[in-house]
Amino acid sequence: MCGIVAVAARRDCSGILLEGLRRLEYRGYDSAGFALIDRAGSLSSHKCLGRVAALEDAQRAFPKQGGTGIAHTRWATHGEPSVVNAHPHIINDRIAVVHNGIIENHTALREALAATGRECVSATDTEVVAHLIDAAVSKGGDLLPAVQSVLSQLEGAYALAVVNREAPDTIVVARQGSPLVLGVGIGENFAGSDTLALRSVTDTFIYLEDGDVAEISADGYQILDSAGASVNRQPTRLATVVADDDLGEHEHFMLKEIFEQPARLRDTVTHGAMRDEAFGESAPSVFPEVAAIQILACGTSYHAGLVARHWIESLAGLPCQVEVASEYRYRDSVALPSTLVVAISQSGETADTLAALEHVDSERVLSRLAICNVDHSAMVRASELVYLTQAGAEIGVASTKAFTTQLAALLNLTLCLARHHAPNAVSEPQVTAALEEMATTAEAVLQYDQRIQALSHHFTNKRHALFLGRGIYYPIAMEGALKLKEISYIHAEAYPAGELKHGPLALVDGDMPVVAVAPDDRLMEKLRSNLEEVRARGGQLFVFASENAGYESGPGCEVLALPACSALAGPVMFTIALQLLAYHVAVARGTDVDKPRNLAKSVTVE
Repeated sequence: MCGIVAVAARRDCSGILLEGLRRLEYRGYDSAGFALIDRAGSLSSHKCLGRVAALEDAQRAFPKQGGTGIAHTRWATHGEPSVVNAHPHIINDRIAVVHNGIIENHTALREALAATGRECVSATDTEVVAHLIDAAVSKGGDLLPAVQSVLSQLEGAYALAVVNREAPDTIVVARQGSPLVLGVGIGENFAGSDTLALRSVTDTFIYLEDGDVAEISADGYQILDSAGASVNRQPTRLATVVADDDLGEHEHFMLKEIFEQPARLRDTVTHGAMRDEAFGESAPSVFPEVAAIQILACGTSYHAGLVARHWIESLAGLPCQVEVASEYRYRDSVALPSTLVVAISQSGETADTLAALEHVDSERVLSRLAICNVDHSAMVRASELVYLTQAGAEIGVASTKAFTTQLAALLNLTLCLARHHAPNAVSEPQVTAALEEMATTAEAVLQYDQRIQALSHHFTNKRHALFLGRGIYYPIAMEGALKLKEISYIHAEAYPAGELKHGPLALVDGDMPVVAVAPDDRLMEKLRSNLEEVRARGGQLFVFASENAGYESGPGCEVLALPACSALAGPVMFTIALQLLAYHVAVARGTDVDKPRNLAKSVTVE
């Protein structure tokens, strides 16, 4: 993986390919390249290590032009980041291939190719596919049947785009377990990893299903399903979107997106309007029948699920399990009868979460609900119920506004479930007020930006950090630790504060900062005792506390007193404070905040 753009047009496609790659930069990548069939019928390409800007430089220095082309930004899975391993992979100056996903049986296929005299020069699984297609074309067939014959040999996930110099007007694409869309134009057609890559040239898209193979040209397209039968996938016209790629007054997209959170929270709450119907037409009949909740997610979305478990069990009175999707999909799980499965994903294309959603026991599952930021994504299409968060396009790889809008969506879900299952235990006005308060709380904590920036300098030359929280604030501590490690490259981990004495206390010394999330709640005195354990061992405490929690700065302890808010809005407030801490530490350390090393935005491989 990470990003694919393909263009079949009557005009030069090089600019479209490069613009598509620029729009996919938010996903994270380590190399880029494109190949096109020029007017002389030759296969021409540029590949580079690093950013799309380097590819643009190469194109300016040595222009390549043609009407049919494919492009790719690569996030390394097999083989280190290098020009040799970058896509497209070109075989015999004839076949060029770009690929997202992982071909699991590539080693066996590579050995079989070697036995026929074909040697791979890269360490990638993708080059194997390119050789196989070239071998199939060498037998005298057209590109489409050649690709189909190769697909039957592949095990794993893929989104593929292939061009053949000998068929200069067509591109063949295929999807299995990795997202791919067609874009429909006039006198030109496209394919891409997501709609964002192609919004500059079309607003009409066709979402390919697993097993689909399509042939596109400037004049049209045809789609075949996994059985080879021609199918008609309905085009979808997307509404015009306001460009979200302007930094404005901010230095980085991550900071811009942190400061967008009040508006995005308001949009998400207004969108839901605290009604069952906001989750789908069938939600009013499904929610009363729910007996248990199973939440599946990865990374930041998993932390949102852990927060939601506290809300669902305490307010709605329903048992709730939360599991990392990449683990759930590979174990024999037992769902309680009448379970509502909730899948959470920013992109709606997270491979592990999609696979986990398919893995659930359909006989015990009442319904599947997707909480997602991208309409028409694979997760949305696979679920009976849907709640779209209104985070807008998130460019920074480290998720910020997607997380807090997920929290708003999950509290809204909790309220709707509580109406049916614990109407006498929940105060609906209190929850409704908390949902509305999330945005004003976000605005209030953003006023602490400069104070958090000043605090961040204590972390600049540290190598490790420990984050502590209790109850619902343990997953907030986990999210804070994740943000710090993602963008500053400081090793950070989170623990429930009560677990300190069971092991982590051995790590505490004057060189490892300990960050504590300290709200004014029923566990406040318990947490205070845990923090004294740190101070007694010479640890340096940084306490993010509610202003009415009674914490004061002193030797070995820096306290940031944050504005008081309701218990239900508290997770949003502390999350944003920790996002700002991570951001300012990363800036001070000189890292690439928006595109941290080794990470991708949309994780579409295992």
